[in-house]
Amino acid sequence: PVCCSSRYGLALLSSFGFFVVYSLRVNLSVAMVDMLNNTHQSSTNHSRSVCPAHANPARPQHNHTASVYDWDSETQGWILGSFFYGYILTQIPGGYLAGRFGPKWLMGFGILGTVIFTLLTPVAANLGSSYLIAVRVLEGIGEGVTFPAMYTMWAAWAPPLERSRLLTISYIGAQLGTVIALPLSGEICFYLNWTYVFYVFGAVGLVWFVLWAFLVFDSPNTHPRISEWEKLYITTSLKNELSTSSGFIPWRAILTSRPLWAIVVAHFSYNWTFYTLLTLLPTYMNDILGFSIQQNGMLSALPYVGCAVLAVLSGQLADYLRETCHYRTITVRKSFSIVGMIGPAVFLVAAGYTGCNYTMAVTFLTISSSLGGVSASGFNINHLDIAPSYAGILLGITNTFATIPGMVGPVIARELTKHV
Repeated sequence: PVCCSSRYGLALLSSFGFFVVYSLRVNLSVAMVDMLNNTHQSSTNHSRSVCPAHANPARPQHNHTASVYDWDSETQGWILGSFFYGYILTQIPGGYLAGRFGPKWLMGFGILGTVIFTLLTPVAANLGSSYLIAVRVLEGIGEGVTFPAMYTMWAAWAPPLERSRLLTISYIGAQLGTVIALPLSGEICFYLNWTYVFYVFGAVGLVWFVLWAFLVFDSPNTHPRISEWEKLYITTSLKNELSTSSGFIPWRAILTSRPLWAIVVAHFSYNWTFYTLLTLLPTYMNDILGFSIQQNGMLSALPYVGCAVLAVLSGQLADYLRETCHYRTITVRKSFSIVGMIGPAVFLVAAGYTGCNYTMAVTFLTISSSLGGVSASGFNINHLDIAPSYAGILLGITNTFATIPGMVGPVIARELTKHV
């Protein structure tokens, strides 16, 4: 049964973990708006925005105690993109180490390291932009192991016909982290100041680590509280899977796999849009559409609400099509990938032609990101389909390439719009 099962408990706790991962990743995007000196003009009409500004309520006076900085557009781009310079370094090592030493503690300490450096962010910002960039790189190094580690763990925990359901529940935390962190960061900046953004989410991360350390185990065979029925069900369903414990990794077969490189292309393409929006959407809402810091976070989160909902629904539908309707796995994955790639592209291009029509701009961006959630049951899970025993390593390889957009996307976008 699903209720009270250890595998669904793992899905929920890993979802909480990815909530922490993404809240720590995106909180700077909103805080950045409040960290810049040019956002603290005496005028409350957002005179710097391209479009007519929206009404902005008076802010409490006590929240003006945090430092502000005179970073130009190029420096902002490097700060926002610096996380990914660390993130890319630990993708492939993360998959290898998770398979060799176990994913539980690798993921746990990876996120804990990110939490610690998040708590140090205000100190680093005061020391200078180069120190802040260094801290963000270190955060990226910590978070880089999380997805490969979790894929390795699911290779031991997820029955083949439940993979779409379990993985979408697990990774929905990433969307929820974005959905909650963006508006909450805006409210924290409004009522307190930007430094508390990092303290609050850092504290949440510490809570998660304690729960993870005591409640999660690498496999059903090492879990002391799993029922015998569930352990037998999982191990039986995975009995034909190879084990990576021998230490042998078929690197040649992996690197010459055409399906793997197809996933690389899909992952890279999807992440270019995803990471650019993730880092620059709050700035777009502020500098172009003229929304206040309080409104900014709420509106920036809307696209990810739709993405989270469709990700979960697509997971249920994908497994239903495979299990009940007997559709081939490859057909389901390709169909969901096409919808999750073409749909967002169409509406994102359309958003560029909305001008100052706030309603249409936010609507198109929301639809675009929502349709992107469908790909969660497409290429995003394919690693477990083509080689479950090496899923962590495969994810490390594809995510290495898919991290490049996060590194260069914000810098290129800033460069293209520096005169706007």
